[in-house]
Amino acid sequence: MRANCWMGKNDVRVQQVPDPKILNGRDAIVKITSTAICGSDLHLYNGFVPTMESGDILGHEFMGEVVETGKGVKNLQKGDRVVVPFPIACGTCFSCQNGMFSLCENSNPNADIAEKVWGHSPAGIFGYSHMLGGFAGGQAEYARVPFADIGPIKVPPELTDEQVLFLSDIFPTGYMGAEMCNIQPGDTIAVWGCGPVGQFAMKSAYLLGAERVIGIDRFPERLSMAREKVGAITINYEETSVLETLNEMTGGRGPDACIDAVGMEAHGHGPLYAYDRVKQAMMLETDRPLALREAIMACRNGGTVSVIGVYAGFIDKFPFGSVMNRSLTIRTGQCHVQRYMRPLMERIQKGEIDPSFVISHRMRLDQAPEGYAKFLNKEDHCIKVVLKPN
Repeated sequence: MRANCWMGKNDVRVQQVPDPKILNGRDAIVKITSTAICGSDLHLYNGFVPTMESGDILGHEFMGEVVETGKGVKNLQKGDRVVVPFPIACGTCFSCQNGMFSLCENSNPNADIAEKVWGHSPAGIFGYSHMLGGFAGGQAEYARVPFADIGPIKVPPELTDEQVLFLSDIFPTGYMGAEMCNIQPGDTIAVWGCGPVGQFAMKSAYLLGAERVIGIDRFPERLSMAREKVGAITINYEETSVLETLNEMTGGRGPDACIDAVGMEAHGHGPLYAYDRVKQAMMLETDRPLALREAIMACRNGGTVSVIGVYAGFIDKFPFGSVMNRSLTIRTGQCHVQRYMRPLMERIQKGEIDPSFVISHRMRLDQAPEGYAKFLNKEDHCIKVVLKPN
């Protein structure tokens, strides 16, 4: 089969690889009909996530048709159309039983590597380094899905791929980011990053009852989408001081909650940005936390900072004095996608949201290298790329 493979920093190639096979009774093989390039895939592309190996198949946002199941998979059958969640979860461990599927204790065969970096291991993830399992991803014609009796959700025929594809990751991730804010009627929510996850975080904040949502970014096409498709107020951080503007908009109090939907490769300007770039280049710091620092400083006293942007390791100049002295709550995590897929699909069916609004580019699988380059460099107003393998 054809698959998009990571060959090294800023080098992905579509090439022939062996077809996946059933390895366990709880496996399924899915023929991919739609897959996407996620913002967190760019961290792999840029070489910031360790334990990648040349030839690794990328992609953790995918859906398709079941073509084969193991003997232990009783809830799926050949021909079922499914969306696959990006965290791989067993469904029976302590974390899974408590709805924390991205923390599954049984799905990462390389847990010892993650434990050395993070203390404890999260779940395995499709196409996202050997530290997180070394699982082949879904930017391919076919994929093996472990624990297929727990993860994939069947899709009704009236919903298109593009309406449900993002249930695999970015829609639930944005929703969880907003849910962690404990939104109350009248709340103002500020979101750093108007990429696809940020768009869903903003839309979800409104779905959960926020009165006012503010999106922060620098790209005109993203800011325009936030205004026109989500109804957010926007701030271009290259044109104004974000902290001063937020204070003016909130009577000096600050937003009730702030969401960091940017993560480890935040951009900015000024001495602190230059400091982060130098330290990251020298491998003295793995992540650039500009958005996170700003979200903490902007949040009102006693408010919540929700972190859904991906961080891999270590950050510097973290304003923990602000967190402690102002009674801030920080909530974060890789999304527990399985918890959200069904209720969010119901919202799609009711017409409350059509997630396809974030798609800017539709390409063939063999155009994946071009898609990565466009997405990274924000060429041609690229916001979200969907790949069609078949």
